[in-house]
Amino acid sequence: MPVTGSLADAVAEHRGALLPVGELPPVPGVSVREVTVPGPAGAPDVLLRVYRPATAGTALPAVLWIHGGGFCLGNVDSVHGGAAQAALAARAVVVAVSYRLAPEHPFPAGLDDCWAALEWVAGHPAELGADPARLAVAGASSGGCLAAGLTLLARDRGGPRLCFQHLSTPVLDDRLATGSMAAFDDTPIWNRPLAEESWRLYLGPWSGPVPEYAAPARAADLSGLPPAYLSTAGLDPLRDEGLEYGLRLARAGVPVEVHNFPDAYHAFGGPATPDQQRRVALEHLDALRRGLHP
Repeated sequence: MPVTGSLADAVAEHRGALLPVGELPPVPGVSVREVTVPGPAGAPDVLLRVYRPATAGTALPAVLWIHGGGFCLGNVDSVHGGAAQAALAARAVVVAVSYRLAPEHPFPAGLDDCWAALEWVAGHPAELGADPARLAVAGASSGGCLAAGLTLLARDRGGPRLCFQHLSTPVLDDRLATGSMAAFDDTPIWNRPLAEESWRLYLGPWSGPVPEYAAPARAADLSGLPPAYLSTAGLDPLRDEGLEYGLRLARAGVPVEVHNFPDAYHAFGGPATPDQQRRVALEHLDALRRGLHP
């Protein structure tokens, strides 16, 4: 969702109730259902939407699908079409998670909800018709930050074991010290002022050092993480932190594919042409399929 004013104004203007599953645009060949799973201790339950190819067999790979929105916006409605297409293209069970948003629920609330969802998916392969050995995370923008944070948590907590991470124009670094973050201070869709506000709202009252699980670029050690696909946009202030993270993954021995699309804003909006946007979308789906079906 492009933001033309402040994030706080967008939160007040765009928050709304989720559509019932029966009112979502149907996607031929994909079944959709909702399930509510236990949330973090002392927190509400977490809503998940489960997308499954209608004619697929059992033991499909499973992907936890995390929406973006600057930690403050977006919901599972906003990724309905993408999650359904991913389920078809990657022959996978795609599980979109409805996590708590800032500023009402600052870090670690959203990450804790995503962790609860990941644990539930890992623990219920039979119910999902999923292969427990092929579990992945995928996220775009701030959803990419949450996905990358989950890979660090899963490594440090000894599981669930992940086979792949798919990060699209990810948010990764609260320090905002890269060249692209300095250069793109007024670009459409995303820019430095929005990034500053997003981190301020997400971290909220947090005091002391920012944990690597909140800002994965702060992690000193990236070894032992799952293979990755990471994409960046050339006109995005997040470009350099994504490229640097991909390089650090490679240096740490993590198999990683990195693609920078030079003529696009954040999340691959204009000025990329429709043909370029279609190429980006097809590559992302192909990367997910290859990561789940090596």
